[in-house]
Amino acid sequence: MKNIKNFFNFVIKFIQESYIELKKVSWLSKKEVISSTIVVIILITIVALYVGIIDFLLSKIVSLFLGGRV
Repeated sequence: MKNIKNFFNFVIKFIQESYIELKKVSWLSKKEVISSTIVVIILITIVALYVGIIDFLLSKIVSLFLGGRV
């Protein structure tokens, strides 16, 4: 029973300390979040296109060496 009480005290203390720390965080503005999200989406698209093109070209090169079996 004592272990359960200690556990709940630990959890309550953890939540209280987490709340205090979250008050200290400097959160981004809505505009900053939107612009960062757009940048991430653009970069993901560029990387996906690059990897897709490289994959396509390498598969064509390999199929030439293997006689079109791939």
